[in-house]
Amino acid sequence: MDVVDDGRCFICGKDNPIGLKARFVIDPERRRAETTVQIPEHFQGWQGITHGGIISALLDEICAQACMGTGMQVVTSELKLRYRAPVPTGSTITVIGEVVGERRRLVDAKGRAELDGQVVAEVEVVMFRLG
Repeated sequence: MDVVDDGRCFICGKDNPIGLKARFVIDPERRRAETTVQIPEHFQGWQGITHGGIISALLDEICAQACMGTGMQVVTSELKLRYRAPVPTGSTITVIGEVVGERRRLVDAKGRAELDGQVVAEVEVVMFRLG
């Protein structure tokens, strides 16, 4: 199985008209990825609050980007997420992910979303390495 980027990814796809179009800063030596995105109002759950699934998708993607930045092709196998605070729609958040370990075909990554320097969500992800 190959992972093919066709530009339609919900998080980073430049050709997805309803996506976030996130751009990533990749640091392969530190096995780290980072992005800053503004959450549009139409991604709300409760009134004025970003839907948790949007935060989850961002954290999943940033961990995948950290892995792919080191040359790995991966898909998510497991995701453990903890929400710390609500994120108002319209907010600009920073999302950071890093590879923290490898076990055969599994890759461990951690991520966090920050709003004004406060951690609003954290994730531990197990990625499955393809190929």
